[in-house]
This record gives sequence, structure tokens and C-alpha cells, in this order.
Amino acid sequence: MSHLEKMASAVYYGARQIQVEERPKPTPPEGWALVKVSYSGICGTDLNIYVGAHPRARGPLVLGHELSGTLVEGHPSLKAGTPVTIRPLLFCGKCEPCQTGMSHVCKDLKLVGIDCDGAMAEYVVAPVETIHALPDGVSLRLGALIEPLAVGVHVVRQSEFTPGDTALVFGAGPIGMCVAVSLQLLGAGRVIVVETNRFRLQMAKEMGFETIDPEEGDVVEQILYKTEGNGADYSFDCAGHPSVSEILTQVTRVRGTVVIVAAYKKAAPIDLLQVMFKEITLKGARVYTPKDFDIAAELLKKPFDFEKLITHVLPIDDIQTGFDLLLSGGNAVKVLVEIGLEKNDKNYSTEAVSVDHV
Repeated sequence: MSHLEKMASAVYYGARQIQVEERPKPTPPEGWALVKVSYSGICGTDLNIYVGAHPRARGPLVLGHELSGTLVEGHPSLKAGTPVTIRPLLFCGKCEPCQTGMSHVCKDLKLVGIDCDGAMAEYVVAPVETIHALPDGVSLRLGALIEPLAVGVHVVRQSEFTPGDTALVFGAGPIGMCVAVSLQLLGAGRVIVVETNRFRLQMAKEMGFETIDPEEGDVVEQILYKTEGNGADYSFDCAGHPSVSEILTQVTRVRGTVVIVAAYKKAAPIDLLQVMFKEITLKGARVYTPKDFDIAAELLKKPFDFEKLITHVLPIDDIQTGFDLLLSGGNAVKVLVEIGLEKNDKNYSTEAVSVDHV
């Protein structure tokens, strides 16, 4: 492969500095494979990088770690042209978590699109063990949802959720919605979603979830009313706001479980006395395992309107619009950047898709 070949890439240079330019097409090193990118999603981590708030990301850097595409070369068992996604974790393989099968919490965990160039480009390289073939029947467009959906699957599995129980989800952004969807498809009796953004609240309602609007009254009172004064069996904090952390123990039943999903930037208030009094289990959940990725891919084959989560699809040349939309709190959930499809297959839209959440 010629090192002179170029590809369109969305490159981060510094706080609020991103530009689309031609960069050299990568050559996969030994043990890595080359993927031609079709779609890449903009997530909350990308937004943090863009505003200059991520502690590790340094420009120039090609952003993006949620993707779908087709395999080009370098994989020992998958054929060229196979539709794939990647599990974008880079782990040392030597620390105790890695040695005991928990590489997703490697002591030196890194990610494609943060610590090396990512998927907002026509091509990306990744370790062969992180490449997953898309199941039959899952489109490239939906394949770009596997990474955030795998977060939701991991959160539910980490909680040791019991099918039939009541789950409470704070936040209807992309991850909150993926948690809610995973709960529903994995057997929750009830899923209640709390959200302040009117667009996302309405979307959660249209997707079949019970909803709570903080503007309609005290959130704790509304939750307790819906749960006959007991609280939820499981509460998932996907919002990452102190106003949520301080009420988690109030809205979770005796011997219930609280799962922290959001990445808090500062220490947050939580009532540990109530954790003790009510014997509440407090857990954290981070990224995903290979098994979570496989389960997420299979969930995409279920009869559920996953397309509704994709509110915008933009060409790479218009990537700035996607960042501006999400940072402004606009009517969006998942924004995809369409990259590697042929021109006659492109159907760009800056309007919400299927509207009647990184």
C-alpha cells in the first residue's frame, strides 16, 4: 500500500478547533487490521475532546471510536469486504485486570480516537482481536450503534439486573437511551426515564418508556408515587449531575442497586448513610467486554426501532454542524457522520430522523 494515498479525515487540533483535511491512509502494523469506515458516531467523549476538556487527547488527532465499516486487510480469519465494527479499547495485557480477563478495566486503558487516530476518517486501523463482524441482517448504519449499545448491555449485566424488576434511568442522552433499551430488551418489568431535555423526553416516551419530567414537580415525589413509595429496584445514573447523585438513595428501594454510569468530573454528593441504612448496593460500570459487544450486536436484530435513536446523519465535510448541535443542547440523540459510502448511496440530512439522545 502506498504511503502517498490520502483520505478525508476530521482532525482535532485544540479546543474548538477541528477541520476536515486530507491525511495519509494508514498502514496496519503487525497484529492490526485496516477498516474502511462507513459511519462514525459523535459521542460525549468526542465533545469533551473538542472543547479541550479531555486529559489525554492531544492534537493533531483524528477523532471517533463508534463506527461501522468493511474490512480491507490484515485480519487472520475475516475476509476482505466483511461488514465490521471495532471494540476500540487498547489494553496492556500485562496488569492484573488484563491477566484475569478484565482488560476493559486495564490499569493503563486507552482508546482508539483518544490515544491514537480514530474513525472519523475514511480508514482506521485497530488490533485484530478488537474487530467484530456485524451479524447478518444488521446494516452498516445500525452497526455504528453497537459500541454505545454495548455500554448499555455492560451496565445492565454489571448491575446483575433481575428480569421483571423496575429500573430507573436518569438521562435520555445516547448512553441513557442505550441503557433503557438494553433493560427493556433484556426483560425489565418497567423502565422509567427521567430527563430535562424536552426533545429527548418525548423520544423516550415514544419509544415506550415511562417518563418523568422534572418540570412537572419534585422528582423524588414523582418516582415514589410511581413505585408505591418503595423506589426502583435498580437506579442508573447516566446524567452525571450532582442533583441526581444526591437523590439516588432516596429513589432506590431497600436492598436495591444503584449503578453509576456517567463520568463525573468532580466529587459528587451521595448519601452513604442511606446506603448503609437501606443496604443499597452501589456499583460502577465502565465501557464493555467482548461478550457485551456480541450481545449488543445480536440485540440489533430484535424487532425494535433502533433507527429512531439516529436523529442526524451528516457528511464528514459538515461535521462541525454535528458538534455545534450536540453542544447547544439541540434536538438530537445520536449524530452519525457518514464517510465511506459511494456518492449515489448517500442520503444526508441535518433534520431529525423519524421524529412523530452523548
